[in-house]
Amino acid sequence: MSTASLSNTAEPGAVAPERRAGRANLRQLIELRWLAVGGQLATVLVVHAALGIALPWAEMLSLLSILVAFNLFSLWRNRLSQPVSQFELCIALLVDVGVLTGQLYLAGGSDNPFIYLYLLQVAVASVLLRPAYLWAIVLSTLTGFALLTQWHRPLALDPSTPTTLSPNYLGGLLLCFLLNVALLSVFIVRINRNLRQRDAELAELQQRAAEEVHIVRMGLLASGAAHELGTPLATLSVILGDWAHMAPFAGEPELREEIEEMQRQILRCKAIVTGILMSAGEMRGEAPQLTSLQAFIDGLAEGWRSAHPQARLALRSAGLPDVQIISDSALQQVVGNLLDNAAEAAPGAGLALVAACPDEDTLSLSVLDDGPGFDAERLKHFGEPYQSSKGQPGRGMGLFLSVNVARTLGGRLEARNRDEGGAAVTLTLPLASLLPRKSALHAPRR
Repeated sequence: MSTASLSNTAEPGAVAPERRAGRANLRQLIELRWLAVGGQLATVLVVHAALGIALPWAEMLSLLSILVAFNLFSLWRNRLSQPVSQFELCIALLVDVGVLTGQLYLAGGSDNPFIYLYLLQVAVASVLLRPAYLWAIVLSTLTGFALLTQWHRPLALDPSTPTTLSPNYLGGLLLCFLLNVALLSVFIVRINRNLRQRDAELAELQQRAAEEVHIVRMGLLASGAAHELGTPLATLSVILGDWAHMAPFAGEPELREEIEEMQRQILRCKAIVTGILMSAGEMRGEAPQLTSLQAFIDGLAEGWRSAHPQARLALRSAGLPDVQIISDSALQQVVGNLLDNAAEAAPGAGLALVAACPDEDTLSLSVLDDGPGFDAERLKHFGEPYQSSKGQPGRGMGLFLSVNVARTLGGRLEARNRDEGGAAVTLTLPLASLLPRKSALHAPRR
């Protein structure tokens, strides 16, 4: 029986795969137990009938009937809709260990060569069970082995040959068994952990590849939209500029204010299109602008306040290093999107942008709000596309793009619910991703 067929490689958060793995593992145990029943029955018959060795076959067959009854119960249990837990698998293996111990007690104990079938139980448990449950099986087999060296019914072999083993031999036998159990448990558990880690990494790579394909498609759509919208926006800008200098409009203050407002909205539309292009990964080849980290953070807050005069945003920054960074437009778009989401989640409430450097190589930007916070389902799917709390088709792309921009910069975006109420979304970035090349990381703090 292969290790892969017994292993439970489902991730903790994947409910359906874990349910399937639990049922499959129980089914494997049932099949293995039928083999054990057949093997033990054949052994008893051959030894008792063919070899002429007297065995307490009635008691041994009674133990086999218990094993058969338990296996029939396991078949019924596996048909139920409830998932099979680790505790149930552990109980099933403990029953197998108990029946094997009873059979060995009736047939010579530690003198019986089949005592090393305990190692099979340990190997199966190492594959199927988590360490906490595995130790229960290891302790039960060690206890059974130790007890069988002292208490058992001796085998009635050749009367002229002594069957009692010396204490030194029994001690060496127990030590050998202990070493085998330890090595099996440690190495199989490590192999399983490596396999689970590999599967998790492969799943993450597949998820990233799918997201990158999605981003490429969005980038193409954004490029097309930018080309399509560029001409009409430029035309409207020219027309409004002409209107602003025409006498009928220039002499009317209300009309002039409306024209100025329309010009501002057109500029905002252009900025939004540019931000979409940058968030989608289509960075423009403009000359990078250098600024200090503190000025960059202050500019983020001031820019968002000017676009949202009705909102209240508090900026908290202290201990930021005095370094020159590149004014990254994509990062500005990410923080602006996080602030927009917080303002929508908690309309009328105060927001806070907290900038800090937990260590000299890391920048942390947290957006705090006093809204209702995230529900469990939203936290579980945070950053996935089309997962919006607004309930509108096509929404929920802002956080998805923000997560991928953060990943591109070598950072991460995390969400949590605050103990005092509200939500917190934290963007953590390595400072090196914002610094110009050949810039010193270790700059004096303010």
